[in-house]
Amino acid sequence: MNIFQREQRSLFGEILDWMLTPLLLLWPVSLALTWLVAQELANKPFDRALEYNAQALAQLLVVENGEVQFYLPRPASELLRADDSDMVYYQIQGVGGEQLAGERDMPLPPERDAREDPPIGQVQLRDDELRGIPIRVAALWVQVPLDREVLALVQVAETREKRSVLAAEIIKGVMLPQFVILPLSVLLVWLALARGIKPLHRLEERIRARKPDDLSPLNHKAVPMEVAPLVDSVNDLLRRLNDSIATQKRFLADAAHQLKTPLAGLRMQADLAQRPGTSTEELKRSLQQIGRSSIRATHTVNQLLALARAEAAGTALARTPCDLATLVIDVVQDCLPRAMDKHIDLGYDGLSPGSAPLQVWGNVTLLQELVRNLVDNAINYTPSTPEQAGVVTVRVLADTLSRQMLLQVEDTGPGVPEAERDLVFQPFYRALGSEADGSGLGLPIVLEIARQHGAQVALEDARPGLAMPGARFTLRFPAQAAE
Repeated sequence: MNIFQREQRSLFGEILDWMLTPLLLLWPVSLALTWLVAQELANKPFDRALEYNAQALAQLLVVENGEVQFYLPRPASELLRADDSDMVYYQIQGVGGEQLAGERDMPLPPERDAREDPPIGQVQLRDDELRGIPIRVAALWVQVPLDREVLALVQVAETREKRSVLAAEIIKGVMLPQFVILPLSVLLVWLALARGIKPLHRLEERIRARKPDDLSPLNHKAVPMEVAPLVDSVNDLLRRLNDSIATQKRFLADAAHQLKTPLAGLRMQADLAQRPGTSTEELKRSLQQIGRSSIRATHTVNQLLALARAEAAGTALARTPCDLATLVIDVVQDCLPRAMDKHIDLGYDGLSPGSAPLQVWGNVTLLQELVRNLVDNAINYTPSTPEQAGVVTVRVLADTLSRQMLLQVEDTGPGVPEAERDLVFQPFYRALGSEADGSGLGLPIVLEIARQHGAQVALEDARPGLAMPGARFTLRFPAQAAE
């Protein structure tokens, strides 16, 4: 665990760090570069003076009586050595390397390759030492005409005091203003950054000033472009929160509305059972009615909870590859006892478990709830007697061309009139004239789960033209190749 790690980072501080750190790191680099440039600038005028002196001394070489002579007038010698801060040295060597004038211990130029000719007439500048003192040397090889052409060496040197002083003056002239500019730059960066994040503070103030029940979207045009995606994300969260609150409110209203009738029936039957002089038969009928009302209330509560779960699943839905045939067969087997009690022939027709070429990507629990509601709806609305049994058929088919899995549930009941086929998917709607027991929530649950799985729902007559045309619900699920 890093004890220096901050629990909460400051955006202002982090941006300031990233802006000032490079500035502070580059400042020493700027100092070093300025020093190198100052040295170069300080050398140029004095190097030109050394070159001029070397060339002037070379013009004083003469040949007398077959020998190279060097004559330096005293005024010129005094002028050459006259300097307030530096010492000036010179050296003249003859044809054979003999010393003609100047300092005998002046360092000679670096030795060259024997195959190389010396650069005649070109002044060569170098840094060297004389008696342990750093000097700047200008060396010139001069061609002296004799019986044959020979070379003489002229060297002029001076100490580096003036150069160091000039370089220091240049650095002072450049760097001293930076000591003022750098703090001023930091202050300006601080002020600019503080001004730049003011829209965030204003956004914070607008959010804090909102009422708890105000879930309207924030104005993303009133914030900088970089903050707009954050505002859009907050608006999306507010929208989803508003939808969730609306769903909860609708659930409470629906639960209160739907439970009112069975609870009122329970209370009435309890009051009837408590009347003085109630016979045993009347008491039994009241208890039976109480039992039916409690079953209806329980079924309504279960359906409401199923609808709430389906609506609340949303993007948090846990999805896995599902074998639709296996899933449907399990639900059909669970519904068989209820179908047999109503003398309904409930069967499955379609792909065998594990043989489907395609798989549905979805939530197993919700898909089972969808199939169960479709089968329960078919059982509820299919008339059946021991003499003439009703038929409910469930199918699972694969459409490999369009990569879809088909689920069909059809019955031999009265069907759904075309004018009511959109209405039956609305919560608590029940077809007029129907005596089937139900809450009107089964098909809305089917529609919501199908929507979350990207499935299309279609309702049509199973046997058009007959007195009992029946109903066929067809769901098309997008699928992928089975593993």
